[in-house]
Amino acid sequence: MVRAQRLWVWIMVAAIVGLAAPRRANAACLFNCTYTKTRFPIVLAHGLAGFDKVFGTVEYFFGIPEALRDGGAEVYVTQVSAYNTSEERGEQLLAQIEQIVATSGKPKVNIIGHSQGGLDARYVAAVRPDLVASVTTVGTPNGTDPLVDAVVSAYDSGQGFGALLQIFGPSIVDLVVLVTDSDQPEDSIGAFRSLTTPAMAEFNARYPQGLPTTPCGQGPAVVNGIHYYSWGGTGVLTNPLDVSDPLLALFSPLTSGPNDGFVGRCSTHLGQVIRDNYLLNHFDEVNQIAGLRSPFVVDPRSIYRDHANRLKNAGL
Repeated sequence: MVRAQRLWVWIMVAAIVGLAAPRRANAACLFNCTYTKTRFPIVLAHGLAGFDKVFGTVEYFFGIPEALRDGGAEVYVTQVSAYNTSEERGEQLLAQIEQIVATSGKPKVNIIGHSQGGLDARYVAAVRPDLVASVTTVGTPNGTDPLVDAVVSAYDSGQGFGALLQIFGPSIVDLVVLVTDSDQPEDSIGAFRSLTTPAMAEFNARYPQGLPTTPCGQGPAVVNGIHYYSWGGTGVLTNPLDVSDPLLALFSPLTSGPNDGFVGRCSTHLGQVIRDNYLLNHFDEVNQIAGLRSPFVVDPRSIYRDHANRLKNAGL
């Protein structure tokens, strides 16, 4: 009964947020109508526990697809397993990109992946470089992430916080699947284990394209004809009205050095590092929740628009 009540509360919260989400009309463009018009389509790839839309209304990349399309970009939002390994999610992303290429008539795509979505994008670029013009990772744990190590260790111990994970973890997975209408296979334990330090060392050895060779450095900007970019944030508590901020504040101390609440600044580095210290937390990086963020930072939608223009100017 308690589990059912909690599930109902979460459903009601998501529904309220969906009703409150701003709706944008397809207004005619008046200026900068080709600012984001890249040569190849832009593909947005969500992170761990991510989705395309909740209840078909609230976007994961909140307001970002529309902001890109307003400047002429052709944008596709993908949906893979909320919880699974980066290779499994990468295969799902690859299948969707193959469909996008066939639909758009363009031979390649520009992938922008948030969090684990950046790892999915790296996998696709490594196994099918012919389909990828660029990879951009946003708040992605390309390096080690002590937070995940701590979570997995706690889970394996079955004590304290780990016991709570074992009890409530499956319900959280079920909730995400319910509200996102996902039909992809889910493996929450496999997902977290694939992000531990040993597993990431193996992943990076198999798919090293764009990785820095020095601590907190920049990696090769172009590998096998594919352009690599990255950016991330170091904000945590950025808006007192954002209900997700306390969660990030709880986990931030478990991540070494400046971080966005989940991912360390240096871990986000890949290829050309655009910036690694935006005053954004992990959710702000995709304009969540519902656009709540610090009033002293640039609108995340503008960051995506400027990056699309960067891709355009690079002939991508």
